[in-house]
Amino acid sequence: MTIKPLIILPDPLLRQVSKPIERVDADLQRLADDMLETMYDAPGIGLAAIQIGVPRRMLVIDVSREGEEKQPLVFVNPEVVASTDERSVYEEGCLSIPDYYAEVERPATVTVKYLDRDGKEQTVQADGLLATCLQHEIDHLNGVLFIDHISRLKRDMVIKKFTKAAKSAKAL
Repeated sequence: MTIKPLIILPDPLLRQVSKPIERVDADLQRLADDMLETMYDAPGIGLAAIQIGVPRRMLVIDVSREGEEKQPLVFVNPEVVASTDERSVYEEGCLSIPDYYAEVERPATVTVKYLDRDGKEQTVQADGLLATCLQHEIDHLNGVLFIDHISRLKRDMVIKKFTKAAKSAKAL
């Protein structure tokens, strides 16, 4: 397993729509393992393939609490097929937007259809943190960032800050 470098805002790759995965094979399983290793190292609770520069529709999640046994989940071609009208608000962060957090309102419960790491079709009904994390990571697959769900003023400030930081880093 290999820890991969994370793509950071304002990299335009983060706005790219990821392509569906045709088949689950050993290479894809290796990618899932690398993604989990990268996510745990960061540390984070979710990671979309696009965040390590791979524009494919796959994400990994582990919402287990610190001190609990790890519960890694792999979602290939995930798709929200149903959501409730009830809303919940969580403070979200993103490995591609380090050290920035904001409250985001999303559906409280979602049903997601996907293939697991063995290529078997699965459906999960998620609520709480898992529902929020799934929606956040699926957004990445569609080129959407969590800052797109906050006010335009706050979003523009964040983008400006990260663009300036990226320019400063290039100048070094």
